[in-house]
Amino acid sequence: MQSIAIVILGIIGMLLGWFVYSKFIASRIFKLDDSFVTPAHTMKDGVDYVPTNKVVLWGHHFTSVAGAAPIVGPAIAVYWGWVPAVLWVVFGTILFAGVHDMGALWASARHKGKSMGALSETVIGKRSRSLFMIVIFLVLLMVNAVFGVVIANSFVSQPNAVFPAWMAIAVALVIGQLLKRNFSLIPLCIVGIIVLYASVYAGSYIPLSLPETMFGLADKANWIIILFIYAAIASLLPVWMLLQPRDFINGMQLLVGLFLLYGAVFFAMPDITAPAFNAQTAVDSPSLIPLLFVTIACGAVSGFHGIVSSGTSSKQLDKETDARFVGYLGAVGEGSLALITIVAVSGVAFAASPEEWHEVYSHLGAGSVGAFITGGANLIQQGWGLPVDFSSTILAVMVVLFAGTTMDSGVRLQRYIIQEWGDIYSIGALKNGVVATLVAVGCCLLLAFGAGGASGSGGMIIWPLFGSTNQILASLTLLVISVMLIKLGRPAKYTLIPMVFVLIMAFFAGLIKLKEYYVEGNYLLVFLDAVVLIVSVLVMLEAFSVVSKLKKESKLKKEQANG
Repeated sequence: MQSIAIVILGIIGMLLGWFVYSKFIASRIFKLDDSFVTPAHTMKDGVDYVPTNKVVLWGHHFTSVAGAAPIVGPAIAVYWGWVPAVLWVVFGTILFAGVHDMGALWASARHKGKSMGALSETVIGKRSRSLFMIVIFLVLLMVNAVFGVVIANSFVSQPNAVFPAWMAIAVALVIGQLLKRNFSLIPLCIVGIIVLYASVYAGSYIPLSLPETMFGLADKANWIIILFIYAAIASLLPVWMLLQPRDFINGMQLLVGLFLLYGAVFFAMPDITAPAFNAQTAVDSPSLIPLLFVTIACGAVSGFHGIVSSGTSSKQLDKETDARFVGYLGAVGEGSLALITIVAVSGVAFAASPEEWHEVYSHLGAGSVGAFITGGANLIQQGWGLPVDFSSTILAVMVVLFAGTTMDSGVRLQRYIIQEWGDIYSIGALKNGVVATLVAVGCCLLLAFGAGGASGSGGMIIWPLFGSTNQILASLTLLVISVMLIKLGRPAKYTLIPMVFVLIMAFFAGLIKLKEYYVEGNYLLVFLDAVVLIVSVLVMLEAFSVVSKLKKESKLKKEQANG
């Protein structure tokens, strides 16, 4: 099997989703309306609520929701074979992720830019709000704590990536100021990309690293602290100053990366050495169903996307119709990254033969970011002739910058949640942005160093919960959108069917993991997993109660009209 066939079929499917299905959902189901005045205008404050060009907002949304997840998930899940991974990525993007992300944007924009947690009170009820926000806060805590570790590990193992990663922030700050002064976007974009890739090239010659021990902590731990100090400052800056331009530039550099990777496939046309369905899985390996559907989240459908859509993106939406471009096309971009990741770790660029591939993928979790960088760099070398070391640096920087933008947005989103709690429970101090940010970062550092000791890796302790928790959050987001559609008298099956599927897979996976944690004696994870599962059931019951009540009221109105 040649990888070019997988690429062509995948691209055709996603293009059909964008040009046909997304247009149907936007116009017939969500009924996006240009005349509706978005919160970015009605609540404009120059910090969080800022009307934004849809291309720039797409860059922010895309890079914030992506992180390293559409690389890590597919690179691991190909263990079960490339066919199930490709099918879930392509159909998940078309029918699940695009609708989920666009729907969360639309629902939040229609409710003053509220997060899905706060929005659930309006749509479902007060009890669901508190339960929903527990899951959201837990997901954000995991993402922020773990991505700090991921970036710190990358800085330690790939010192060539340090200079370009921080240089991207300087470039973004300059572009933000120039855009504020009405400079043209396209020239700034071109110059920004050139400077960014020049810094990548320079980074190959000026590797930067911290001392192995400083202030009594290892270099990785010090990087984690530095990253959270940066994230705290970045989360308080106006979005136009750093968040938007940085994410936009990162989005553009990702497009360059995708161009290099997809172009390499067309030029080199490498064969696939991974099995279509892996018949040589280890005896104790978990089953494909339901674990595939929680292993690949970003790249198919992910609850974290709903947090970003209803957290930062909805507050910057210039026109309601932009939700399709930002939300659905953002999901397509992420799906395309997941697709090329599968190709990179399944072909001869990564493993020259099926035997060599099986040696690497001897157990679930064997392939990850490292496999993508190795396979992707070799693929670019075969297709374009670029040196492998330079190609590796390009991909490593891409991963670091993506993880960084997700961490930026994650801390800001955590601040939003804490400020919403301040409003809900009338705690004045938590309404303050600086206080809320300190609380958010404090929670992350407490998890990182309180649970992980001097290494700062505490987030990794609860990271195994992320897969099922994240997908349960996605199903709850689809549930809120569905109830909202039912209340408006519109067809809800396009969100209800994906919701039921994702919920069943995620809940089943959560139960499997619950048993594993209990057998291992990991009672912290047993407790947290049980809390998430119970919360999801309670929110679902609350929603079904609301839907049942709506149906009874509708039936009564019809009887009265006929009577």
